[in-house]
Amino acid sequence: MTDVAAPVDCTASILAVGSELLGTTRLDTNSLFLAGELLTMGVRVVRKACVGDDAGDLGAELRVALGRAPLLVASGGLGPTADDRTKEVLAALLGRPLVRDEAILSRLRERFRRRGIEMPKVNEKQADVIEGAVVLANPRGSAPGFLVEAAGKTVVLLPGVPDELKAMWVEDAGPRLARVYGTTGYHRRTLKVGGLPESVVEERVEPVYAAHPDCPITILAAGGEVQLQFAVRGTPEEAGAALDRIERDFRKALGSDVFGRNDETLEGVVGDLLRARGLTLALAESCTGGLLAGRLTDVAGSSDYFLGSAVTYANAAKADLVGVSEETLERFGAVSEETAREMAFGARKRFGASVGVAVTGIAGPGGGSPEKPAGTVHLALDAADGTRGHRKLLMPGGRALVRRWTTSAALVMIRHYLMGRTEGGRK
Repeated sequence: MTDVAAPVDCTASILAVGSELLGTTRLDTNSLFLAGELLTMGVRVVRKACVGDDAGDLGAELRVALGRAPLLVASGGLGPTADDRTKEVLAALLGRPLVRDEAILSRLRERFRRRGIEMPKVNEKQADVIEGAVVLANPRGSAPGFLVEAAGKTVVLLPGVPDELKAMWVEDAGPRLARVYGTTGYHRRTLKVGGLPESVVEERVEPVYAAHPDCPITILAAGGEVQLQFAVRGTPEEAGAALDRIERDFRKALGSDVFGRNDETLEGVVGDLLRARGLTLALAESCTGGLLAGRLTDVAGSSDYFLGSAVTYANAAKADLVGVSEETLERFGAVSEETAREMAFGARKRFGASVGVAVTGIAGPGGGSPEKPAGTVHLALDAADGTRGHRKLLMPGGRALVRRWTTSAALVMIRHYLMGRTEGGRK
């Protein structure tokens, strides 16, 4: 592979194999990962497709993909069962035999032996190699991958299990292709903004678009946040410097509303701030039903700062678990600023936390009224240092969207407090 000259046509097709991908239970995340990796090499993806396990359908898709671009990266269909046919169909298409590799077979048997299992005979087919193919090792699974070159085309076959595919790409297939295509491709960065609508972000960053007209910039609303995605072509060093300049311009326009970049999450950033300040957090949740606690505890090490959450869905739970007074509930209702403030105070006291945060609202679609329509949410924060905060939201969308956006808004409120910004409150 190191002696192959890079083709003039730096384009690729991606093919995801598996009948399950054509239904409603499985999402093809492998193609998203591969498209990003190829873009970094300067390889433009011109076709992506999913195909089932039928040999005829698979053969037809392979022919189309090979005719469309000089590089094809396929995932899935390398397992031991009868419906895993990718390798066999490609071999037939190329007119090459499959050869049993005794070294691979020995490794497979040893893998099963270490687990105290005798290898089933069906796994033997995973040791079959297309004649002339480069074998890509799979230390995380039983299915090896393959790199095949024929008639000016390059085909990379990868397992369908995402963890196995990513490791094989990073450790073997990707470096091999990088030696051919180079690394002067597109290098990307994502900035994440919390607490602002997409239209407000767009208005504030419009001068940045004008300052960098040659840089492709995308703005996306995603799961309670706004993302700014941008890319620069060049070597990693050249692109990194250019991306830094663009990021500085975005941060100048948006200030502290930018909470992170790339893989950073709002819950992770909030956790880091709590840990750095030596503070602890407790929650009282009504309409979100524990989703906010779930996001916080998705972060490894969250026990350093997160003490617990009371899911106070019913009024009786609000009174019994976090001490909301009957008078407040009767006079103002469960969905009110007054109730949210008492919930936050009660959560902080009950768990002995530095900060208490409460969420109460109407997620919908029913349960609303003209005064309090579905999507009405109250957030409150109560801190041991005397800080009090409140925010009222009125959000459109279905139940799932309202609940997701509510958890993001609560995390933004916590982050603002930790940065010295308090919404609708006093100290």
